[in-house]
Amino acid sequence: MRRGGGRAKAVLVAVALTLTSACTGEPASRGPALDPSDTTRSPAAVPQVSAAPLPSDAAPPATAPRPGPPAGVVVDYQLGGGYAPPAGIGGVVRDVTDTPAPGLWSGCYVNGFQTQPDARDTWLGQHPDLVLQDAAGDPVVDPGWPDELLLDTSTAAKRAAIAEVVGAQVTACAQRGFDAVELDNLDSWTRSDGRLTMDGALDLAARLVIVGHAAGLAVGQKNAPELGARGRDEAGFDFAVAEECRRYDECAAYTDVYGAAVIDVEYDVDAWTPACADPRQPVSTILRDVELRTPEDDGYVLRTC
Repeated sequence: MRRGGGRAKAVLVAVALTLTSACTGEPASRGPALDPSDTTRSPAAVPQVSAAPLPSDAAPPATAPRPGPPAGVVVDYQLGGGYAPPAGIGGVVRDVTDTPAPGLWSGCYVNGFQTQPDARDTWLGQHPDLVLQDAAGDPVVDPGWPDELLLDTSTAAKRAAIAEVVGAQVTACAQRGFDAVELDNLDSWTRSDGRLTMDGALDLAARLVIVGHAAGLAVGQKNAPELGARGRDEAGFDFAVAEECRRYDECAAYTDVYGAAVIDVEYDVDAWTPACADPRQPVSTILRDVELRTPEDDGYVLRTC
């Protein structure tokens, strides 16, 4: 579960990109980055999922791991908007609608297991069967983020369909020139009142990892320390992005699996301060403001060890 601001200010024009997915059968290309300010480019021009859809009754095949963030690199979490990283920063994570940081390792944020706020009506209109419903037939919302709906990962057929839709954003990360993608809300099953399972989440994750690897991306596990090694061994994740693992004493759950390939984002200064003196802490441990503001905004915070 995202305990911090996550992506409160992330640009959401990726809605059309996500919900117009279609399998083209063409190989993915690490083409030039797209300019988000270019309003002449229609969302349909963004390359869609390149991998053929997986059979709904088949387990996803294994794929070779891609490298995560380089060892020793400190990664800034810029979901509220990209900006020139300060000295000492060797990588960034930005929204799928943003562009990579020139010359730095760049990860791409995709909401893999819930709907983006501006996409709610589009999902309900175009893919209502892929949105989780309660006993009354109403969409199940994330109680911490009530403008987001949980996607229904309860069956293999639905997971395959979700992978086609969300996979378009994963492929777009590669088309924009990113090195990696992180899949948010992997732990949505914990907010489903028992309607979803960890196994279903892992299966969808594995399908999206296949898309990411086929596009040349490393794919990151976002939170969900409960997975242990299953995220790496069953879904195929290459690295991890952990929010507040120091505060909740969870960092070892990630470093035991991914070693140095862990990005920790803390939002509480009392948790962050002692982290820098702890040799067990991931090298990439930063303190950010919970809204993930940019430097020109009041309340912007970025501290590194």
